[in-house]
Amino acid sequence: MKQSQSTYKFILSGGGTGGHIYPAIAIANELKLRFPNAEFLFVGAKDRMEMEKVPQAGYKIEGLWISGIQRKLTLKNLQFPFKLISSLLKSIKIIRRFKPNVVIGTGGFASGPLLQVANSKGIPTLIQEQNSYPGITNKLLSKKANSICVAYEGLERFFPKEKIVLTGNPIRKDLIHIDGKIEEAKQYFKLNDTKLTLLVLGGSLGARRINQLIESKLQFFESHKIQLIWQCGKLYHEQYDIYNSNENVQVHSFLNQMDLAYAAADIIISRAGASSVSELCVVGKPVIFIPSPNVAENHQTKNAKSIVNKDAAVLIKESQIDSDFDTAFKKLVTSKEDRTELGNNIKKLALVNATKDIVNEVEKLLNE
Repeated sequence: MKQSQSTYKFILSGGGTGGHIYPAIAIANELKLRFPNAEFLFVGAKDRMEMEKVPQAGYKIEGLWISGIQRKLTLKNLQFPFKLISSLLKSIKIIRRFKPNVVIGTGGFASGPLLQVANSKGIPTLIQEQNSYPGITNKLLSKKANSICVAYEGLERFFPKEKIVLTGNPIRKDLIHIDGKIEEAKQYFKLNDTKLTLLVLGGSLGARRINQLIESKLQFFESHKIQLIWQCGKLYHEQYDIYNSNENVQVHSFLNQMDLAYAAADIIISRAGASSVSELCVVGKPVIFIPSPNVAENHQTKNAKSIVNKDAAVLIKESQIDSDFDTAFKKLVTSKEDRTELGNNIKKLALVNATKDIVNEVEKLLNE
């Protein structure tokens, strides 16, 4: 007999970065729309940002004592076996007490022990892989997972082919119709209609090398009649805030109205984290990706290449900024044709129903 919808229970686990946390929250929100009386519990890593962001979104969270393995020999690596055992034991307690119908993992260290325990107890599990190159946690979990929702084609190299569903990454709903917000965006940011607008995104904390690039090119931008909306990140805001006195430069530690920032932009410079790439596909503007080289498996470069290979964006490696940036940027500024082509091509790659499609897969697991 099928269980009453009112008593469904879901555990969601993912964290460490916004790229793992926000998809989990988006999935929970969609599940809540379909099953208003369901119960939700998030499980994260004790000292990471999910412990703050998830309660802000209105959900309960429990923390595990877990972290990844460092690439070089450190004291933290010596602690790893103890952290893993501790996290597995706590995951057993959480699952025994909460009795979930489905456990959903969106990547990050905490999802490893939790989904491992759920798999061992025969509880249906779904993993959502945001990147074009999966992390080690999801690679290990994929062997026992019931369903694997992915954002890129070609992941059968890493996951069992029969479990893969191409859904895309969850994105904020307010980004889907930004074309109608251009005038509102120009007024909000007090922009000059006669100039092109460059939006610079380095992530919520900021990207040191991108910030250095932008600072060094302020005169270059001015000579090309470019106005800037520059999200420098909270780590760097104090350092770059002085440029707010320039009438063509707006420096922000964080952009709360991302829909308006995207709507205002004519050209975007961005890192290539999975969530950012998915959002930029939906937004459909010309993008220069400068991937972070400091991430596991160099997955940002791989994410960017999967877009660039379809003639839908420009890629500049951090190591080649000094030699390649001016030429690539000038080409976009001077050619409206190029800007339009890149914008149209990247928009074709958008998967706007990702959250609903992922939750459809969760529903299938509930019905089996």
